[in-house]
Amino acid sequence: MVIGIIGENCSGKSTLADAIKNTIGAEIITGKDYLRMAKSENEAILLFKTKLKDALVTDKNIIYVISEKEHIGLLPDEAVKILVKADIDTIKERFKKRLCGNLPAPVAQMLERKHGMFDNEICDYRFDGVSGDLSEICRTIKNRII
Repeated sequence: MVIGIIGENCSGKSTLADAIKNTIGAEIITGKDYLRMAKSENEAILLFKTKLKDALVTDKNIIYVISEKEHIGLLPDEAVKILVKADIDTIKERFKKRLCGNLPAPVAQMLERKHGMFDNEICDYRFDGVSGDLSEICRTIKNRII
């Protein structure tokens, strides 16, 4: 199974990915990690797409954590897509913690500009990255495998 976890920075994607990984057993690939698969970007993309397609026909589970729109196109059509949402204040607060308690104005503005950029994406599930029930979504994904 291939699971695409899609959402803005600090929305809760990694927390969800870890929970699903612990439930079903999966490899987690984040952002541009696939570039390590080859020396050239084009070759890495081809190898990554092949790896994802292969996971669809085997018992291997791959979770691809996506925070950039252009990466959604790397997912095979059969991938399960989960959109993770969080309100802008929570995102800013989480990002501030990442930056050791300081959120520079340009970073805050960038987060505000990007907020809602995935709202119109077609997905199989929507998950509230602030108050969503991790065990419930994990159970749902596990049942989908069975």
